Amino acid sequence: MSYMKFTIMPRKTFDIIKLALHGCTNRPFYHIVLLKNISPRDAPPVEQLGTYDPMPNIFNEKIVSLDVDRIKFHLANGVALSRPVEKLLGLSGMLPVHPVSYLTAMRNKRKLVSETTKQEKESTDVK
Repeated sequence: MSYMKFTIMPRKTFDIIKLALHGCTNRPFYHIVLLKNISPRDAPPVEQLGTYDPMPNIFNEKIVSLDVDRIKFHLANGVALSRPVEKLLGLSGMLPVHPVSYLTAMRNKRKLVSETTKQEKESTDVK
C-alpha cells in the first residue's frame, strides 16, 4: 500500500499596492507602496509610489501625492490594489469612484439632514 505524500503548495505571490504606516502616535502618515502580497504592512517596499497625509492641514485638506506614471505602469501589469488605495485613486480621478465612497457620502448626507431637521425642530419648539 502506497501512501501519498502531501506537499505544501507554495502560496501564489503577487504584487499589491497598499498603504504603509509611517509617522508617530496620533499623527499617522502613509506611504503608498508596491509590496508582495505576503509581506507585512511595514516591510521594505519594492517601490514607493506616493504619500498620503490623512490629517487635515490648516486649510482642512488631506494631502496625497502620487507617481501617476508608475502607478499606471503597474496597473497595466496587473497589480492588485488594497481597498484604501482604490478609494484614494477613485477620489483622485485615476479610477472610477469606489462604491464605499458613495456609501460614505450617502451616510454623511443623511446624518447632516437629520441634524439640521433636529436643530430646526428644537428652534421651533423654543419659540
